[in-house]
Amino acid sequence: MTQRTAPAETGGTKSPVRPQAGTTARTPLKSGSVIVPAAGSAIPAAHITSWATGPLAASAQGKPTDVQVTAAAITLLPVSTRVPLKFGEEVLTTVVCLRVRLQVCDKNGRTAEGWGETPLSVQWAWPSQTAYQQRLDSLIGFCEKLKTAWPAYKGTGHPLEIGHDFMRDVLPSLRSDHNASTETDDELPYLAALVANSAFDIAMHDAYGNLHEVDIYDTYNATFMNRDLSGFLEPAKNQCKAISFSGLFPEDFLVTSPPQRLAAWHLVGGLDPLESNELVGVQPEDGHPVLLRDWIKTDGLQCLKIKLRGNDLKWDYDRLVQVGAIAIETGVESLSTDFNCCVREPEYVNEILDRLCVAQPSIYDRLTYVEQPFEYELEHRRMDVHSVSERKPLFLDESAHDWRHVRLGYELGWTGVALKTCKTQTGALLSLCWAKAHGMQLMVQDLTNPMLAQIPHVRLAAHSGTICGVETNAMQFYPEASVAEEKVHPGLYRRREGQVNLSTISGPDLAIESMKSIVIQARKRRLWVIKTRWFQQKRMSNAQRDRAGRRSAWKIQLQVSG
Repeated sequence: MTQRTAPAETGGTKSPVRPQAGTTARTPLKSGSVIVPAAGSAIPAAHITSWATGPLAASAQGKPTDVQVTAAAITLLPVSTRVPLKFGEEVLTTVVCLRVRLQVCDKNGRTAEGWGETPLSVQWAWPSQTAYQQRLDSLIGFCEKLKTAWPAYKGTGHPLEIGHDFMRDVLPSLRSDHNASTETDDELPYLAALVANSAFDIAMHDAYGNLHEVDIYDTYNATFMNRDLSGFLEPAKNQCKAISFSGLFPEDFLVTSPPQRLAAWHLVGGLDPLESNELVGVQPEDGHPVLLRDWIKTDGLQCLKIKLRGNDLKWDYDRLVQVGAIAIETGVESLSTDFNCCVREPEYVNEILDRLCVAQPSIYDRLTYVEQPFEYELEHRRMDVHSVSERKPLFLDESAHDWRHVRLGYELGWTGVALKTCKTQTGALLSLCWAKAHGMQLMVQDLTNPMLAQIPHVRLAAHSGTICGVETNAMQFYPEASVAEEKVHPGLYRRREGQVNLSTISGPDLAIESMKSIVIQARKRRLWVIKTRWFQQKRMSNAQRDRAGRRSAWKIQLQVSG
């Protein structure tokens, strides 16, 4: 997203030669024709894979500010977690982040670049019994198709218009063609396609703001857009007369003066140790907390999101009580639950909530909302959930693919929406507008967003008017991945007094900057690592050098040339 950034500091950031737990991997990967650089590297993607370009379509209609996407490039950044993170039935220990550099051009031939990024969190976007690597390879292959499809698309307009039309006209057929070309019966789901597409969509919004030298959030209005919201949204069937989107734009639903500080939600994972007697094996010794009380004390946390199993009622209830007791002891004010989409019937959630209300009223009162207990695809099993939302606010997350799914959820009894930029900036804004128009509450949830992915994520939360702050947990699972970005936006990558600080990207000045300063910082850090490795290899004995072999030399040569 287009940002108001602080000037980058000079000088490289020294990194340990050997990756520690939670740091980014240092070995490039290969994926077909794409060279994947070391994780944490922000080397411009064109240095890794050539631009995919397309023609600029001439148009006599629209606004002078309209653009078209003309080029795109991708970089894949592998990141390792310092502690494991459980998603449903799977455990995440590494993730590949997709970084997109995208170019737009206006009718006068002016061009600008933008950046977008999202973790390709396969376990979350594509839960399946199919091997993880097979799913990841398929998703990366789909990213390659998107890299070509975006510049080839001739749509022009405001990014919200282009993004909406691309998802309507191109993404479904692109996904169908991709699935038809694979050798497995396990098809790439729509949610995974959205995740891959989101980095391109975010980069387009960023490039548009850079081209016009204006905060992208100042463009979601009639001055820049050709269509009002009636061109995108339809109200719920029983409210067609009461609600109209005619003449309204996203800015009518956004916070007028977004806060510079947001309450930060901490994720209590199902595998996280709570007490010292639960510590087993080798714990990371990287200066960051491990136990929940230490996290609460260090970061001043006031909000805890509790991961549950969703298929073990006793374990889920006991876990809620255990974390709730720690919350009461440490003065934490807000709790939420995440059942990992594994619950089959509303009665499961109702029983836990009712027991909690009677036996643990202090914990029950702290429970702010319940997040997506049930399976992803609402339309496949249209479960009435009014009984749950009568007890506590019930928020769509994985099921909220777009505003149409939000509308279906609304009709089934869901009362809130957890927005995610990993489903595209365009889609998140349209869902936000639909939800607010129908009186639904909002949250902005994390996909454990490191590096550039954190920036549009927290900006969306600041402009949304959430029920309480923003979930942000990358600093728990891979804090060292964002060292370069933290130099530019220090308040975004460390939680202090229970909050994240957005002041470096939402200050009063209009000195709009792109992600270039962050990229420069990451490049300096990367070159320092390369130089250190080179000197290490010089000090190797002959036998050690022989064992390292040509492969290590090739890696260093590749990194220097990148």
